[in-house]
Amino acid sequence: MKKRLRVVTLNIHKGLSQFNRRLVIHELRDGLRGLDPDLVFLQEVQGLNQRFALRFAGCPIDPQHAFLAGGDWQHVYGCNAVYDHGHHGNAILSRFGFLSFENKDVSDHRYERRGLLHSVVAVPGWRRNLHCVCVHLSLHERGRSRQLEAISGRLEELASRDLPIIIAGDFNDWRHRATAILERRLGMTEATVSRHGRVLATYPSLLPILRLDRIYVRGFKVVSAQVHRGKPWSMLSDHLAVSAELERA
Repeated sequence: MKKRLRVVTLNIHKGLSQFNRRLVIHELRDGLRGLDPDLVFLQEVQGLNQRFALRFAGCPIDPQHAFLAGGDWQHVYGCNAVYDHGHHGNAILSRFGFLSFENKDVSDHRYERRGLLHSVVAVPGWRRNLHCVCVHLSLHERGRSRQLEAISGRLEELASRDLPIIIAGDFNDWRHRATAILERRLGMTEATVSRHGRVLATYPSLLPILRLDRIYVRGFKVVSAQVHRGKPWSMLSDHLAVSAELERA
């Protein structure tokens, strides 16, 4: 039975470096492989961008989530924003099999498309399946509040049955209100708070000030948690990656 999981979350900024200067999807794939996670929660993933192939030499043909997964992980993708030349959304990569997934539209208005990607994962040897939710919340507080209500409403019944749950992503929560809501409604713990006593800064990647990217867990002991500062991570997105090692409680 597998007792521990390594989890990573990152807003990949559509595979572009800070200020959109370079396509860094190849370096990002190498970085994720180096961390060797069991589960990866990704935001701002390009499912399709027909302009990238014209602008960047060596642009992968595959959707970014499929390219990053390669042969290392299985993947699911939730398309949120659609435009003339493509679309982007959230993705989850997993070393274990997906039993199901659903992408729920939680957009607060039509100019900011957001989704809640909820997947169910079968971890070998576990009696209960793992529920994974990847989120990228609104830039506006009213929208974030509604989206946190949607997350809580969707998962309350699962939490009442004491099922293992991981919610990870870019919360855009500079007012630091998500932690109290998810603790109260779902009994969840934020990984960096558990290990360091506070949420760690992740944005902007070159000089992180805002604490936007989180990993919330229920049914786990947080063994370790860190933000990956400095090179190469500061060059691979405008956000920094957060990782946590979790032990099944």
